[in-house]
Formats: sequence, C-alpha cells, structure tokens
Amino acid sequence: MPRYFFHVIDGRSIIDHEGTEFPNLRSAGGEAIRLAGAILREEGDKFWNGEEWHMNLTDASGQSVLKLRFSADDQGIAPEEDQEIKALA
Repeated sequence: MPRYFFHVIDGRSIIDHEGTEFPNLRSAGGEAIRLAGAILREEGDKFWNGEEWHMNLTDASGQSVLKLRFSADDQGIAPEEDQEIKALA
C-alpha cells in the first residue's frame, strides 16, 4: 500500500516523518481533509490573522500530490454588529 505524508506549514514547518499507508490517493485526501478540520477546531483562533497555512500531502518519493490551503481574515465585526447587520437585511 502506498505511504503518504502530511506536512503542515503555518509559519512553522511540521513535517510528517512517518507517514501513513492508504490504499489510494483518494483515501489519503479524505484523511487530509479530516486532519485539517481537526487542526482548525483545535487551533482555529490562531488562524484569524489572514496568513495562509497549508497542508502538503506527499508520496513516499517526496512528490507533492495534494495541497490544502487555508486562511481566515477577521473583518472586525463584533457579535453585536453582526446582529445589527442581520436586522437591516
């Protein structure tokens, strides 16, 4: 079974040296999405600075086979302002 490596770059490089075996790229891609979701849930507040972070999925040869990119911008709207906007709509 092919081995894939999940590298996270978010201002620092978190390199996956072990990798995980998956039957195919589609399965590995699904895991990349689940892993990215877990990272966003656990560390989401850190990503509201507008800087991009990404997960680079590579194969055993080091070739990039899939990349997920994320960024989030805080637009400065407080919850009270959000309610006022909804009331105007």
